[in-house]
Amino acid sequence: MKKIFGFIAVAAAAVALAACDDDNDTWSDYQEWRETNANWIQSFQNKTNPDGTPYFQQLVPSWNPAGAVLIHYFNDRAETEGNLSPLYTSTVTARYELRIYPDSLVDQSYNATYNPSGLFSTTVNGTVDGFAATLMDMRCGDTCEIIVPYVLGYGVTGGSVPPYTALRFNMRLEDIPDYEKAPY
Repeated sequence: MKKIFGFIAVAAAAVALAACDDDNDTWSDYQEWRETNANWIQSFQNKTNPDGTPYFQQLVPSWNPAGAVLIHYFNDRAETEGNLSPLYTSTVTARYELRIYPDSLVDQSYNATYNPSGLFSTTVNGTVDGFAATLMDMRCGDTCEIIVPYVLGYGVTGGSVPPYTALRFNMRLEDIPDYEKAPY
């Protein structure tokens, strides 16, 4: 019996070590891509308005004080003052366009075959963290551009984009259907 537990312990250690090697390989394999994306984010962070003020502001999610999204509102937020803002569990309808370095279009709500109006319907908590944090900062009618670092995007595993990829969204929060309905 002791031999079986010993074998299981050795096998678990080998799997853990292999997983670490895979993480290190991914980190090494994507070194140039990580640096390129970090420089891309820095170029947005350095962008200024004609009067010299920063074009983007930092938005720090309350659940991740180490992460920050760069955000620029296109509309006058005074005009949307008093409009509803979604909660983490809210369902929203929005329009968006997603780009990655070097400004390659990856996805957009206008291509959605299930909704010909170009609206994307989702729960806030069903999106990447940077998109979710932005939605919760927005009010219905707001339009913005955001830059999301990989840690608040698709992370180290990627998915529809390579690992360590920064994301650039243009988005508009259209509505929060059923906002007033409380869960029972």
